Amino acid sequence: MNHAAAAQHLRAARANGPGDMLPDALRPRSEADAYAIQRACMADLGPIGGWKVGAAGPEAPPSCAPMPLAGIFQAPVVLPSDGFTTRDIESEIAFILGQDLPPRAAAYGRTDVLSAIASCHPGIEILQSRFEDGDAVDALSNLADMIRHGAYVVGAAVAGWQAIDFAALEVAQAINGVVLHRRGNPAGDMVRLIMWLANNGARWAGGLHAGQVITCGSWTGKTSAPVGAQVAVTFAGIAPVRMAFS
Repeated sequence: MNHAAAAQHLRAARANGPGDMLPDALRPRSEADAYAIQRACMADLGPIGGWKVGAAGPEAPPSCAPMPLAGIFQAPVVLPSDGFTTRDIESEIAFILGQDLPPRAAAYGRTDVLSAIASCHPGIEILQSRFEDGDAVDALSNLADMIRHGAYVVGAAVAGWQAIDFAALEVAQAINGVVLHRRGNPAGDMVRLIMWLANNGARWAGGLHAGQVITCGSWTGKTSAPVGAQVAVTFAGIAPVRMAFS
């Protein structure tokens, strides 16, 4: 299939607002197609500032998407409401790398990944589908569309994160004071996700690099925020990460 043409369709939606589903001839038929479309999109989106990686469950295969550096912000921040059509919010935990993890013959293990992590942070991902009805699009087209990535807000570094039992960690997501509580990440072991990303998902980009933000999936699912919303995400015992829409 024509990966470049599919990427052009998605880039037009970034510039002009969400559009129709990909024409059948441009719709990815495999994960390899979807990832090739991601790569073609990134050619025009600037340097990679990080990655999103997640899985539906502890044994489920991961999937990933690069996050453009231009769309990563430090909290607190105010983002334009009109820059997003749905302002779907996800509460997440992210890690910033202090060392490169370039492609190599020997697979990276758990110790390698933990040694490469410089810091841990609460985060907020704002989703933005390039399709009018992002919930109706097929899974491979959604993967090609960077798994709906729109922007990412990084909170303050968490002291002593190595001692946290993330499986039992609770989060409170507040949008204009309406609070949603959840416990644990559905993917389970987040280090497993970063290992897969280093060994597989990010190889085409030269692997993972120091300074990149690696976010490991939503703890809360997605929740739509209204225009002008105030958002605060508070993991138990961790300072909240805050952002707002203008």
